[in-house]
Amino acid sequence: MKELPKTYDPKAVESKIYDMWLKGGYFKGRIDPEKEPFTIVIPPPNVTGQLHLGHAFDETLQDVLIRVKRMQGYSALWIPGTDHAGIATQIKVEEYLREQGISRHDLGREKFLEKVWEWKNQYGDRIVEQLKTLGSSCDWDRLRFTMDEGCSRAVREVFVSLYEKGLIYKGNRIINWCPDCRTALSDAEVEHEDHSGYFWHIKYFVKDSDEYVVVATTRPETMLGDSGVAVHPEDERYKHLIGKTVILPLMNREIPVIADEYVDKDLGTGCVKMTPCHDPNDFEIGLRHNLEQILVLDEDAKINENGGKYEGLDRYEARKQVVKDLEELGQLVKIEPNSHSVGTCYRCDTIVEPLTSPQWFVKMEPLAKEALEVVRDGRISFVPDRFVKIYTNWMENAHDWCISRQLWWGHQIPAWYCSDCGHITVSREDPDKCEKCASSGITRDEDVLDTWFSSALWPFSTLGWPDKTPDLDYFYPTSVLVTGYDIIFFWVARMIFSGLEHMKEVPFRTVLFHGLIRDDKGRKMSKSLGNGVDPIEVIDTYGADALRFNIITGNSPGNDMRYYDERCEAMRNFANKIWNASRFVMMNLTIDKNELPEKLELEDRWILSKFNNLAKEVNENFDKFELGIAANKIYDFIWDSYCDWYIELTKPRLNGEDEAAKISAQKVLLYVLTETLKLLHPFMPFITEEIWQALPHEGEALMIEKYPEFSEDISFPEDEASFEIIMNAVRAVRARRAEMNVPPSKKPHLTIVTEKRDLFEAGLIYLSKLAFAGKVTITDAAPENMEGLVGVVTNDAKLYMPLAELVDLQKERERIEKELKTAVQNLSRTKGKLSNQGFISKAPESVVAAERERAEKLQALIKNLEDSLKALN
Repeated sequence: MKELPKTYDPKAVESKIYDMWLKGGYFKGRIDPEKEPFTIVIPPPNVTGQLHLGHAFDETLQDVLIRVKRMQGYSALWIPGTDHAGIATQIKVEEYLREQGISRHDLGREKFLEKVWEWKNQYGDRIVEQLKTLGSSCDWDRLRFTMDEGCSRAVREVFVSLYEKGLIYKGNRIINWCPDCRTALSDAEVEHEDHSGYFWHIKYFVKDSDEYVVVATTRPETMLGDSGVAVHPEDERYKHLIGKTVILPLMNREIPVIADEYVDKDLGTGCVKMTPCHDPNDFEIGLRHNLEQILVLDEDAKINENGGKYEGLDRYEARKQVVKDLEELGQLVKIEPNSHSVGTCYRCDTIVEPLTSPQWFVKMEPLAKEALEVVRDGRISFVPDRFVKIYTNWMENAHDWCISRQLWWGHQIPAWYCSDCGHITVSREDPDKCEKCASSGITRDEDVLDTWFSSALWPFSTLGWPDKTPDLDYFYPTSVLVTGYDIIFFWVARMIFSGLEHMKEVPFRTVLFHGLIRDDKGRKMSKSLGNGVDPIEVIDTYGADALRFNIITGNSPGNDMRYYDERCEAMRNFANKIWNASRFVMMNLTIDKNELPEKLELEDRWILSKFNNLAKEVNENFDKFELGIAANKIYDFIWDSYCDWYIELTKPRLNGEDEAAKISAQKVLLYVLTETLKLLHPFMPFITEEIWQALPHEGEALMIEKYPEFSEDISFPEDEASFEIIMNAVRAVRARRAEMNVPPSKKPHLTIVTEKRDLFEAGLIYLSKLAFAGKVTITDAAPENMEGLVGVVTNDAKLYMPLAELVDLQKERERIEKELKTAVQNLSRTKGKLSNQGFISKAPESVVAAERERAEKLQALIKNLEDSLKALN
């Protein structure tokens, strides 16, 4: 048994303990037919990213789960990895090159990709090392990357397989285009925000007539691409116009009036301009009516050659000019203020443009059907289950997934175009000729796949698919996916349908959703607000265990949480409390074996039974993914039951002359400490392992010890309940003494009136010591003369003490009178301020509020002091 240093130093302990775990191979997931597997795949952080609080939150939850399951005897595997993060990484490298005066186009595709791989190799391990600092017990021998050889082969197999089944196609459809990132985005990558804007109402004259219709738009620049006006077929106002044409202002182009039931005849004028290339609804209507598709915006969101004299103008400049010209023509009827939802890029916040573009798509309807079924029938459960509704709503309305991106970094689409016959060859291997006409004039598609395409395969690509590997056979499907609710569409939904399509099995049994970590004011952490918290700095200051325990105890599934630095300080204090309690136990140990004594005192049976119930409840909490509740229960047990009560209760035996009693106390102290360290270990792995290694133990490491569970052998419900009754009496007496500022040295006569005399008599020794009592009388009749007695009441007893034995009445009276006088004076001053209109009008609102709060507190204090004085008199 080694001695623990006087103070706990996380920096000295954490890296040493982590190295010990690595050398022991304890993180390794092993195929064991005798054990049930438990698998988690890490949501792969961006390869060039840096650990932020969101990662720390996510990874701590996963690590707690994997550590518990490992200790419960499962063959636990936590697969780590990183994501190539197409847009994010390419932008980062382009910014780096721009600082050197180089663009990616200067380098060309091949040289640019070399630079990105260099960047990945330089910075890609940073986040992995930071995850280790947090204590993540991943199987690092299985570290994966979404663009490693195996994952890349899986991506290609899936693309070709879906293409062969007709579930991937190339089409000219409406997509979301980011002019800043210069790439297409899927619907899930577009965030919608309310913007203040306008409705511009415009006259479109019927050809060869003075008659006109009025249409309204929030994007007047897109009218340059109009190819029709739609009305409802039953709208009596416009029936006579159906089949006729109107003249498109500014462009002087004839466009047809069409009838379609999509139009709401009661909304606005009942006429809707049709811009098939720049509105998803117009696109679908345009297909039904064979309307011309006229694209008027280029990749930079500037007007192209189809926009006539407006060519080259930025979309917003074009808007101003179009409105001005309409006004001059007298065709602008009115402008109405309007608040409407606008789509923005999830990466750069640029307003996206809906436009038609030749892109690659995944057909969603056939894939969504079973993906909905497995969540509805419980084959996959969501925690909390309120997210089922959100998932269902999205999947039922999912559009085809645009998977092509106009980037260079990523999985290049395995499609080749023949310059001779126009055929597209999609192949698992790079072809050297067209599969249709055998021409060698083939060129590969330059686009890459959406990052989420490879992430969707993560639960099985990381286990060796498309090969049928032993890992895949044993560890798939995975057990739990831990992720933020903000990527339910990006990632969770896509993993579900991908697993079902390619593995014919769900990718995981449970999805545990967590919320976002916000700052102490409830705001989202962001660079612009400057309110981000670097978890590595927090770990440097307080230790990884303090950060982990702060995150866990503030968490409940699916809900956002606020981060308070003060809570990390409190959790460091908790670590110090455990450390000091362990040092106390070790300094009093003369035994070298961890076993319970044959004879147990009442306090021993109480703490053992209390621990036993704690183990039962914590396991139940884990089963329900209530990690925060479990952690709080362990905290309360250690701080209150073990440290503040049980250790104090054992001191008379530890310091006494009875050797057998001394050994008995040591054994129970050691047993409960050791088992509690096991319970706490998944949450605070470093300090628990360090202490356990110093205590008498068998085995190599705490992290592979058996997790505590309920045992009938140490279940003493009656003794536990009896002792709680005694403790409640002690607490009541202590609280009353504290109110009266009575020092422990004062030991008054304590009279206990109760119907449970036998119980209190059995606890006499505890009442004397812990309630600081002198003589103790236990009776079933109340004192005849209550004068001069101070009383407290519990559910099971009334307890009385002579006031004169607690305090010097005269001195106490003088103290209270002095305090009362000061409080009255302070209240008078505060009321004076609050009645001063000059102060109220000029002082900041927060200062006025603070004075009002001060007045309320002073009034409460005065009442308490007056009551105390009345009691003394």
